[in-house]
Amino acid sequence: MNIRSLRIFVYVMEEGTLARAADRMNLSQSAASRQLVLLEQEYDVTLFSRAQKRLIPTPEAEKFYPEALSLLAQIDELPSVLGQMRKDVRPPLRIVSQTRIANGLVLPSIAEFAASYPDHPVKLEIMLRRDLGRRIMHQKFDVCVSALPLPVEKLEPIPLGAATLCIALSRNHPLATRPVLGPRDLRDVPYIALDETTVLRRLIEREVSGLTKPAYEVSVGTAAYRLVHKGLGFAFADPVSLDPELAEGVALVPWERKLTIEFGYFVAEGKENNRVSHALGGILERQFQLKSRQFEDLENGNDP
Repeated sequence: MNIRSLRIFVYVMEEGTLARAADRMNLSQSAASRQLVLLEQEYDVTLFSRAQKRLIPTPEAEKFYPEALSLLAQIDELPSVLGQMRKDVRPPLRIVSQTRIANGLVLPSIAEFAASYPDHPVKLEIMLRRDLGRRIMHQKFDVCVSALPLPVEKLEPIPLGAATLCIALSRNHPLATRPVLGPRDLRDVPYIALDETTVLRRLIEREVSGLTKPAYEVSVGTAAYRLVHKGLGFAFADPVSLDPELAEGVALVPWERKLTIEFGYFVAEGKENNRVSHALGGILERQFQLKSRQFEDLENGNDP
């Protein structure tokens, strides 16, 4: 099997277009297209239907996708496996976090974990949600924290809860003291949006109408929050994901219609770090509930 062809197939499934997949591989579109054709010819299967230069996954592609993820995960794991074989040290607690909640939830949880387990090494990897599938398929982690659902149904998540989406504005913005906001209130305020590949953007486009065209588009929430902090406009945010160091300068105003996003974590069972993995899970749950209660107190006009 041609590994490059396999990667192109996975990237097309993840990115949605051949152009983006080719860009991730630093290939031209024509070279990437040839790799897909080679894969289809090798196994005599049609993975995509071609319609007006669009690649539409066939049922065979949908079935093959999780298997391809698993194969690539095993291949990508080989260097670390071989490296670990050369070391006679306690393995670190491997945490994989979606970018969206790394600063607001995972890093504070690691700080609390370190207070109880000061000598236990920790390795944190932060990545976009669409890139978590490979880790999950091969369980290349001890604890994985993400928005739900994940693109691969391999493990049963432990739910953390639902975070309520709000409008994030600079504290000194005239609308920051409003009790609630809707599209009409924000029509003259620049919209800072996550890009179209994110779950949050798709949720907003599906559930919210009347928003202006984004003035700024970013790939991760933490960048959006920083632009809000600088007074460049508004963004959708939740109290769990907001960076703690930005909290004093960013106001979260309830949206006129309740929208929520679910979060959870996964523990790779049967690993050497199983005990401390579950200990971190308990800390994540406490931190999530703490941040949710703090926002509820502020929303109700109480001191947090």
